[in-house]
Amino acid sequence: MDGNLTTSIGDVFIDYGVIAKYAGSAAVECFGIVGMAAVSMKDGLARLLRKESLSKGVTVKVNENRITIDMHVIVSYGISIAAVTANLCENVKYRVEELSGLAVEKVNVYVEGVRVID
Repeated sequence: MDGNLTTSIGDVFIDYGVIAKYAGSAAVECFGIVGMAAVSMKDGLARLLRKESLSKGVTVKVNENRITIDMHVIVSYGISIAAVTANLCENVKYRVEELSGLAVEKVNVYVEGVRVID
């Protein structure tokens, strides 16, 4: 099921993939985020995704027009993870609500790794 919005002139259906890609794009714009991560179920290792694969580190669920977003990220070494993830949550929440018109109930962040950036 997709996120839907009822307007005075009709209904709008938003595919989860669109929301996931937009959330991933908003995430990598945040200071301290190196990129999105994909976790291999086979060996439990996380790998950094390329820019074209932003939505693969994001899971979107919609329940009664409320969005929950799970994000798997890799952060920069030496920066406060708490500060980076708080900024990430606020930025993604704001941007997705502006895009979709639906309320974001939760943004769950899973830090899958740390990278040293030159």
